[in-house]
Amino acid sequence: MSVTTADVVKLRHATGAGMMDCKNALVEAEGNFDRALEIIRERGKLVASKRADREATEGCVLAKVSGDNKFGALVVLNCETDFVAKNEKFIAFTSQILHAALESKPETLEELKNILLDGRTIGDQVTEQVGIIGEKLDLSFYGKIKAEFVVAYIHPGNKLASVVGFNREGVDVQVGKDVAMQVAAMNPVAVSREEIPQTVIDKELEIAKEKFRNEGKPEAMLDKIAQGSLQKWFQESALLEQAFIKEGKISVKQYLAQNDKGLTVTGFERYALGS
Repeated sequence: MSVTTADVVKLRHATGAGMMDCKNALVEAEGNFDRALEIIRERGKLVASKRADREATEGCVLAKVSGDNKFGALVVLNCETDFVAKNEKFIAFTSQILHAALESKPETLEELKNILLDGRTIGDQVTEQVGIIGEKLDLSFYGKIKAEFVVAYIHPGNKLASVVGFNREGVDVQVGKDVAMQVAAMNPVAVSREEIPQTVIDKELEIAKEKFRNEGKPEAMLDKIAQGSLQKWFQESALLEQAFIKEGKISVKQYLAQNDKGLTVTGFERYALGS
């Protein structure tokens, strides 16, 4: 059975596969469009299994908030090369996944992968794209923030993004952006020192004591010296205690208070490729 150009274009539009791949699938399916669709998808799964052991360290990191600014999501779609990561179709596909997250508000990455997008799960579509693109793809991260007001920031290049929640509605646009950029740039561990797990604090204390022990400090003084070092670490690791990147003489907490007394951050998500 002959395959028309219109059939090939239709299959390409439905799958995103290359023209020759679509033509070959239609020939193999003897012109049966539904069967050709299956062939394209089966090939995607086959390619995905062959590339399972490859490293997918490049990718696209996107973040966005809902129309009411009360929910924000951050997604990461990995690939193997920067060439693919910068491809408009790859970025658009990542954006589709992000939009689905904002619409459905899944609780986990697994729930996100099971959301239907154009009749198929996002997880299945990621697998299919492996066959089309020819690289390993991995939807590796999904983060979300629910708050009275949420702000998202994407650093130019789509390699780093953050989402930040605030305790009040109507946060000044610049203030929200400044704090989201602070999170992206300074990579805090938690909003405040009180939210940092004790296990993390204990580890930092041990690291500090070992450091000063190796420097020859007296054993009897190690606990006190390490506590001093811990206070400095809190100022570097707790968002509200960090020096504000635009004005180093004040903390993030003080910057928020200058703009709106009582305004604070309730939570954040951050992701940077290669970190």
